[in-house]
Amino acid sequence: MIQLGDLIVILDLHQQGLSISAIARRTGRDPKTIRKYIERGLEPPAYGPRQVGRPSKLAPYLDYLRERVEAFPELSAVRLNREIRERGYTGAYTAVKRFVAAIRPESLPKPFEVRFETPAGQQAQVDFARFVVTFSDEPGIVRIVWLFSFVLGHSRYIFARFVMHQDLQTLLRCHMQAFAAIGGVPIEILYDRMKTAVTSEDGAGHIVYNRSLLALAQHYGFLPKACRPYRAKTKGKVERPFSYIRQDFFLARNFRNLDDLNTQLDDWLMTVANARVHGTTQKVVSEAFAAEQPELQRLPATPFDTLLKLERRVSHDGLVSIGGNYYSVPDRTRRIVEVHQLPDSIRILDQGRLVAVHPVLEGRRRTRVVAEHRQGAARARTMSAFSRATDHGAVLGRPGEHVARRSLDVYQSVAARLATREGR
Repeated sequence: MIQLGDLIVILDLHQQGLSISAIARRTGRDPKTIRKYIERGLEPPAYGPRQVGRPSKLAPYLDYLRERVEAFPELSAVRLNREIRERGYTGAYTAVKRFVAAIRPESLPKPFEVRFETPAGQQAQVDFARFVVTFSDEPGIVRIVWLFSFVLGHSRYIFARFVMHQDLQTLLRCHMQAFAAIGGVPIEILYDRMKTAVTSEDGAGHIVYNRSLLALAQHYGFLPKACRPYRAKTKGKVERPFSYIRQDFFLARNFRNLDDLNTQLDDWLMTVANARVHGTTQKVVSEAFAAEQPELQRLPATPFDTLLKLERRVSHDGLVSIGGNYYSVPDRTRRIVEVHQLPDSIRILDQGRLVAVHPVLEGRRRTRVVAEHRQGAARARTMSAFSRATDHGAVLGRPGEHVARRSLDVYQSVAARLATREGR
């Protein structure tokens, strides 16, 4: 039985020049049926006494859907259905799904996959994915950001965060944030062979893990496991959410900066991703997570304090460059300092004496100046130079990136003084 909405889809594809066989493949209908309804045109099919001729609820939104899919071919039908419902659509999701599938660019059929289910609390899967973004605060500058994704295998609960690096310190910090967010630790975590997790493989085929990752695993009590080479599909529970996040969240949105990107992501995870009925489990993700959470291992009583040590030179303006960002040290600190990088903080030591502690800054070329690190007039000059404070209070722009606005009277006064000196 073909409904009026299906008929509109068939005729629309026919007007675009698709062959009968191509339309049949896209709609899943028999070619004879497609040919019959193309010949009939807009004449609605008659099925006994059933009243026909009702306008399709989807019809007013076809142009919108077509424009969205043309601009962003990877947008999911779920998201498009949500968008047109916000515009007044009251019809069925299946009509949207069929139409979007019909107008989406064709792709080759994918091979079947074998699903592996895990018991509650048993496994999580972790990976990074590359995204390209232009923040509205930095028009014209293309940034590469990385999405850290942590997915519980049983409930499919997602913790995710965009970061500027995928280095070891970021990896450890994201793990700690994920454990805090879910309130526990799974028995094992599955990784792709990312360099920050897997350093090598010995002659017997045994995986050699990064020592800092092993220290994190020992502290939290989980077992790291690497998926087999060229078998990233064994991490399907974390690979599929990357595509889901890209299509349903990331595309066709605007972000001011990294903080805004993560704020919008958190909201989407709470209201959409973890609130949906999962297609495989057929359970609401957040409800399945509530049942899985008690099966997780408890968080350790003490913080993870394994650190990375390195030497750094203090700049003339009293800053230390670490990971592309800048951190202040007190006045009179020696030029060479020892830096201890923890997953969530930076400690700076001067000849073994702790002189500064900073939270790790996300992003690049950001500066954190502690007012107490400057004294007297130097303190006033420094804080004035870093005049563009953000909501974070002490997180400021680099000196020289911004020119202070002054009245023209200031420049006229300076010019008059210089002229007086030259006349002497």
